Amino acid sequence: MGRYKKLTLLHSNDLHGDFMTEEIDKKLVGGVSRLSGYVSKTRKKEKNVIYAIAGDMFRGSIIDSEYQGVSTIEIMNMISPDVVTIGNHETDYGLAHLLFLEKCAKFPIINANLFIKTNKARLFNPYKIIEIDGMKILFIGIVTEEVLANTKNEGLIGTFVDVNEAAKEVGHICNTYNAIDIDFTILLTHIGFEEDQKLASLLDPSWGVDVIIGGHSHTFIDEPVIVNDILIVQAGTGTDQIGRFDITIDTDKNCIKDWKWKCVPINEKTCPRDKKLEELIQKYKKNTDLKYGRVITRLKRELHHPDRYQETELGDLFSDIFKDCLGLDIMILGSGSIRKEELGPLVVLQDLMEIFPYDDAIYMINVTGKQLKEMIKYVLRDEAFEGEHTEFYQYSQGINIEYSRKEHKFLKFTLNNEEIDDKRIYKVGLQQFHYLNMEIGFNKKLEEIEKNGKGRIIATSCRDVIEEYLSTHQHLDVKKLDRLIIKK
Repeated sequence: MGRYKKLTLLHSNDLHGDFMTEEIDKKLVGGVSRLSGYVSKTRKKEKNVIYAIAGDMFRGSIIDSEYQGVSTIEIMNMISPDVVTIGNHETDYGLAHLLFLEKCAKFPIINANLFIKTNKARLFNPYKIIEIDGMKILFIGIVTEEVLANTKNEGLIGTFVDVNEAAKEVGHICNTYNAIDIDFTILLTHIGFEEDQKLASLLDPSWGVDVIIGGHSHTFIDEPVIVNDILIVQAGTGTDQIGRFDITIDTDKNCIKDWKWKCVPINEKTCPRDKKLEELIQKYKKNTDLKYGRVITRLKRELHHPDRYQETELGDLFSDIFKDCLGLDIMILGSGSIRKEELGPLVVLQDLMEIFPYDDAIYMINVTGKQLKEMIKYVLRDEAFEGEHTEFYQYSQGINIEYSRKEHKFLKFTLNNEEIDDKRIYKVGLQQFHYLNMEIGFNKKLEEIEKNGKGRIIATSCRDVIEEYLSTHQHLDVKKLDRLIIKK
């Protein structure tokens, strides 16, 4: 056996049900058919190939949501990844359902830091050792604390929620299994690119972690970042590209001798089609087209949501709909609820369900003007604009906020041209997820807010409200973006 061996490591993250090929600039781009074609082509061409996915296979397409992830698992079974870790959106259909989906998967799903509080039993296998060409490759799965936010009603579930605890867990696993001569160690994470770098800095070099393949922050990179001699990569989002490492491993020293990394575009030039997979997708698509193909409305023009960390046209549209329909003073809408970058002008039900897939309840809470300022100031902290994955929000008509990042203060904060009164109680709308996770989003305990009066459900379905409003209002438009102005 030779000392040096080659490994081709392919990786994706945050696929979000991006199954279909798109035509961009007259070229066919993305889709799981060509993604599968590229993985298959590489497996045939190269000797030692591993394909890993760093979380969030689910959420984003009508095919995924209609079948609550079963369709996604069936599609991923055909691509046959070698190892997958869970992301926060894997829990969108409930933790019990995720454990059911794991049984449907013909590939290993790993996670080291979700456990049952009473006895510390893990919900998933924490690691996977893949043996290939005489090498032992150790994968360890780590997920973001946002999983806890998704499982707020499931009180028995816990997680190591910060990178310090995650680092200790990685050390525990590495120390346990390094004795069996692990040649190469990869963390498969879903915590965000900035957190990956923090995690890498905390890892003891003797644990032997070589690579972190990440997800969650949808980060596109030109080359790996190296922290503590650990290569950190991520492949953006969706199926328009796939990450590829070509690595030479020194099996005597259990480390990297040399490496090359690139992001390979998934298109008709680089990737053959997987026609069997296309047949499966078309079977699902035929059913969803029949059910969700009816026209809801026609907007005046195409409206956009290019960046979740700014005010957007679609953010304005949806927050206004909730405010007007539900009799609120202010609707504060989670930016991450809007899952695509454009909508319209013609809107069919499928478009609406894909761009706004979350169908939770709307709560009305009573908030003092002082509390409101404190909440929004926390949302606008520096981390929101520096690449960290934080909650961000869209605001309904009547709000005008000007905020100075340099001075960390509001230059203007008015509602209907009147200064926010610190002592006045305002009726504020929040989606159920954000109501249950006030501390994560706003740094406020729910108990503090509810001293002003208990929050109550004013709509049981977000989507019912939006669909009904759009179906009875044609040619809607957003005039200008002036509700949230951030000054550097």
